[in-house]
Amino acid sequence: MTPSTDPHSLLKATFGFETFRSGQEQVIQTLLEGRSASAIFPTGSGKSLCYQLPALLLPGLTLVVSPLLALMKDQIDSLQARGIAAERLDSSLDEETYRRVTQDIRGGQLKLLFVAPERLGNERFLNLIHGLPISLLAVDEAHCISSWGHNFRPDYLKLANAAKELKVERVLALTATATPQVSDDMARAFDIADGDIVNTGFHRPNLELRITSCSDAERPAILEQRLRERPAGSTIIYVSLQRHAEEVAERLVKAGFDAKAYHAGMKSEQRVATQDAFMNGEVPIICATIAFGMGVDKSDIRYVYHYHMAKGYESYMQEIGRAGRDGAPSTCELFACADDCTALENFVYGDTPDPESITSIVTELLGSDDEIDIAITDLSRRHDIRQLVVNTLLTRLELKGIIRAEGHYYGSIRFAPIGSSAEILAQYPDKQAAFIRKIFSCCTKARKWISLDIDQAIAHTGQQRSVILRAIDSLQHKGLAELQLAGYRQRFRRLEQDVDIPELCQQLQETFSQHEAIEIARIESMLAYAQHESCLTAKLLGYFGESIVPCGHCGICLGDEPAQLPPRQHASIESYDLSHFSTLVEQNTNALARPRQQARFLCGLNSPAVSATRGLRGNRQFARCAEVAFANVLEARSVDSPA
Repeated sequence: MTPSTDPHSLLKATFGFETFRSGQEQVIQTLLEGRSASAIFPTGSGKSLCYQLPALLLPGLTLVVSPLLALMKDQIDSLQARGIAAERLDSSLDEETYRRVTQDIRGGQLKLLFVAPERLGNERFLNLIHGLPISLLAVDEAHCISSWGHNFRPDYLKLANAAKELKVERVLALTATATPQVSDDMARAFDIADGDIVNTGFHRPNLELRITSCSDAERPAILEQRLRERPAGSTIIYVSLQRHAEEVAERLVKAGFDAKAYHAGMKSEQRVATQDAFMNGEVPIICATIAFGMGVDKSDIRYVYHYHMAKGYESYMQEIGRAGRDGAPSTCELFACADDCTALENFVYGDTPDPESITSIVTELLGSDDEIDIAITDLSRRHDIRQLVVNTLLTRLELKGIIRAEGHYYGSIRFAPIGSSAEILAQYPDKQAAFIRKIFSCCTKARKWISLDIDQAIAHTGQQRSVILRAIDSLQHKGLAELQLAGYRQRFRRLEQDVDIPELCQQLQETFSQHEAIEIARIESMLAYAQHESCLTAKLLGYFGESIVPCGHCGICLGDEPAQLPPRQHASIESYDLSHFSTLVEQNTNALARPRQQARFLCGLNSPAVSATRGLRGNRQFARCAEVAFANVLEARSVDSPA
């Protein structure tokens, strides 16, 4: 075989590796034989090669779906450096780059295209790739498809249908964290045979897992002691909140350490600069929320400290998996404090919509015509439900067969022409020019922008919306106009007419409550793990269905005493003066009328209605009870405002 068709030759010539890692060759061979596969590999074990290499051997496009923008950028840079035609489509691209990438897609010049999962519901993107041969759909973080997983995303549930509609020849589902139940969900969604699920196991013998019981006040001194007594090395310190990242980094700098904070609240340039400095070894210590490290491939991280408790086994496995990817010994230490659970639980409780919000949104959706036309942002704000939760609710209605998604579209379409209409039309054959002239007759001109009335264009041309959008898109493709699409909306069709809305709302409320209970149980499981009396590695791996004998290299196996956590301390809501809060509620009934809304606000959990109310989040009452358990705040507010 020539190097262009032999996986082993390609592995060495293009990627510079002598041999495949565990599981890689089996996955690649399965894909090359035309079947879908699942790759469940530990973090840093080479999942990306499982689609990068086949992409070069398969005739059509390989579409890579990933929620991690950093992963896309890093991989594309690496692939392009090897001479591989790889690009991404995302909202960060400027107009010129977007035009170039779309031209490459249309021309069949790309081998790999990286996109976020929601783009497969994007009208413009679907028009772009319509009819293109897609040899492989690689789905990264595929555990997001499972409602049993720790990071369920509604957009992932739609990927399986999208794969069928796009006539994708084979699918590769990839993840580093899948329990047996989640693995089954992935296989069922993408029609993966049992024999084509490749699970290499999660055991990382080079990771030394340690647990130290402590109070919140003891943590700073313990962390400094660990950093001084252990050999220097690249270090990630994970914290729960953005302010904690800043506080811990500042404290370490004062103590003489070279440390920086990283969190989603920082400006983009600052985050990028901080990450680059860490990657280059200029800054050895990063104090970060869990947003840091996703898709970042740094092989020599020697230490991962969980300054605060992780929110579950899956998160913990993913986060410690960033250590020691080079195979050298690395230490992962969890500072266990039961008091951390209050903040973790508050985030879970804050995501659960209240019964009134569920009833109002379902009544609106099912109380109008069979054609349902919505903007998620507007729906989220008016019913005070986070956008992700709104999407989850809509997905639940789809799964029940009550509604059917009929695609996304843009409510506002406008373009700025470069040249006169005659000059533009001259660039098209007569038949196409006549069609575009009809579209132009349905436009309204302003000083720069020309707005298209899409409904009028559909009626005037007799063509479908997608055909009209492709014609307008061609103006940009040819460099004849600058195109702007806005007002992102979704269409659904009501399928079931006889719906008992109160019963349906009760079922949805129970589903959200069950999800809430699962997430709370995950947090509790980490408390049990922290106090486990035998091998920590075996306990962690057992959750993912992998059995091992005592590892011999975790804290317990090395002689540590099992951690004894002090009893959990709760701040009492009675200790807070909320006498002025009722006035704030009366002034902001749209955002604070109901007990759950009030509890979210007092616990420092933002909501769409709070964000939409000017100055409300900056009010001094916001997060007033952040140290109090959400359930206690909710109970107190339910008593004070029974309505």
